[in-house]
Amino acid sequence: MGTMVEDEQLDALFTALSDRTRRDIVARLSTGEATVKELAEPYAMSMQAVSHHIRVLERSGLISQGRHRQTRPCRLEPAALEAALSWIEESRRAWSDRMDRLETHLTRLQEGENQ
Repeated sequence: MGTMVEDEQLDALFTALSDRTRRDIVARLSTGEATVKELAEPYAMSMQAVSHHIRVLERSGLISQGRHRQTRPCRLEPAALEAALSWIEESRRAWSDRMDRLETHLTRLQEGENQ
């Protein structure tokens, strides 16, 4: 089990990634920095709505906003994704081990019935 801080970070990450628009924004920022205005362009929503999505992503640690003259370019923070990836990998490994043990157990049961 993770620590409380790790659990809260994962909750924030998965909440942020649970929304299609936020996943799109993360994908867009994976190609480079962009301003809130640039990020808002493809969407039929208000700047306020896009800003809300960006705040959710910022709170999760997935993106950060810098300062450059009058703009605040957003950038992806790939290290935050590492926490999610590592949790997914640990979970996958645990479930894979359980399935291997179950398969071994079922094979033994079948061999016992066939004798």
